[in-house]
Amino acid sequence: MDETPLSGGSHPPNGTHLADRVAVDLNGAMAGPINEGIGGAINGSTFVTSVPVMSDLNGYPQLPDATFGSMALPINGMQPEMFVMQPQQPISADEIALYDRQIRLWGMQVQEKLRHANVLLIGMKGLGCEIAKNLVLAGVGVLTILDHEVVTEEDLGTQFFVSEAQIGQNRAQATLAELQKLNPRVEVYTDPNAAVTKDPEYFQNFDITIATGLIMDVLGTINMACRMYGRKFYAADTHGMYGYIFDDLIIHDFVIERQQRNKPTKVGDMETSTKCVTAVESKKENEKIMEMITYQETYSPIPLANLSPLPARVRNTRRSRTKVTPLLSCLRALFDFQGQMGGRLPGHNRADLELFTRLANQKHLELSLPLETLRSDFLRAFLQNLGSEISPVVAFLGGYLAQDVINVLGQKEQPLQNWLLFDGEDFTATQFSIHPINEDAMKMMNTNGAVMMPEVASMERTVPVA
Repeated sequence: MDETPLSGGSHPPNGTHLADRVAVDLNGAMAGPINEGIGGAINGSTFVTSVPVMSDLNGYPQLPDATFGSMALPINGMQPEMFVMQPQQPISADEIALYDRQIRLWGMQVQEKLRHANVLLIGMKGLGCEIAKNLVLAGVGVLTILDHEVVTEEDLGTQFFVSEAQIGQNRAQATLAELQKLNPRVEVYTDPNAAVTKDPEYFQNFDITIATGLIMDVLGTINMACRMYGRKFYAADTHGMYGYIFDDLIIHDFVIERQQRNKPTKVGDMETSTKCVTAVESKKENEKIMEMITYQETYSPIPLANLSPLPARVRNTRRSRTKVTPLLSCLRALFDFQGQMGGRLPGHNRADLELFTRLANQKHLELSLPLETLRSDFLRAFLQNLGSEISPVVAFLGGYLAQDVINVLGQKEQPLQNWLLFDGEDFTATQFSIHPINEDAMKMMNTNGAVMMPEVASMERTVPVA
């Protein structure tokens, strides 16, 4: 495949970085192009289109859900305003034979959607490697892998697409040849530039963007750029035995088939605070009444989801609070630490350990969790795992994320909503739906988006690291 970078040079054509182009308001508003409309030209005729904004359940602006389709990729740094939809050819007999087993699993319609999807994957360490492998084997239409880092000796433990001879080469380009061999029918492109050098417009080229191994500030900026163009977003990372997955699908529709319950499902039913029934069809099958239910899930961007409290059903009982993994507090503390310290991980020195411990205790209290559940041995284990990758952990999270992407593209299964936290020490993967949908969430944020401690929180007790 062509290894020409999708965006040439280390800076976007207009000389501005992504963070300079996307304004993120943590109270939900997006400044800049979203309120100004999008301009362009078709066949020489100028057009200006206002971007419609819809309010969702969380009270911040939303863009309409994007229609999945195959889009022309920008080549040699070009960022066209409008991408021409390519004609979709029917799936061939050879492809049906190749994908026979998975077509039996999720159906021809899902496979068709998958083969016309355009996915961006940022970061090709062990986790990105697993995600790329699963998407390519599944038959995604176009996969672009973006990574500006070079292959290191540490990569050889989990990145099975590179060899010792490729140490020092760009990680994305070194991966291409072996990745392409898995499925020549998939178009695989590489981009050796940094994600932070990309214009917001860069992300409109992709149906889904998956960002791995990035700090919260960069994740938030990319997430809001994706929202600007109605594109779906995933974030993920691993640290030794621990890891997480986050998704922001904006507004996502999907269909579930199930046997009718005692009370028939009705349009408008709210099954959760973010999940609404938008359509119901019934059919009789083997003397049973089956329902085809269309749901609409509403999501939050990662800057808000990272600041919001746990759902009321968790906070309202001590028993539920004691079951919340301390990994949530530690991840939030890590995001804050990296934000304060220029993106680096905590070092093994007293100042870093004290700062991280203080942040972890603060996050634990903000989440209204009992301090006794933030044990010193857990803090110590988390810190010791930072920056490392373990093959079984990246394999599990990479497989889970890739499967969720397939479900989202196929629109036939319930997707992740919206955090998955993995603790490899006891091999548990816990889902949390965390959104700013109540008043106490907004009390935790000031006008600058900084976290303020709840009035009931006390910092008298802290958990020592050692």
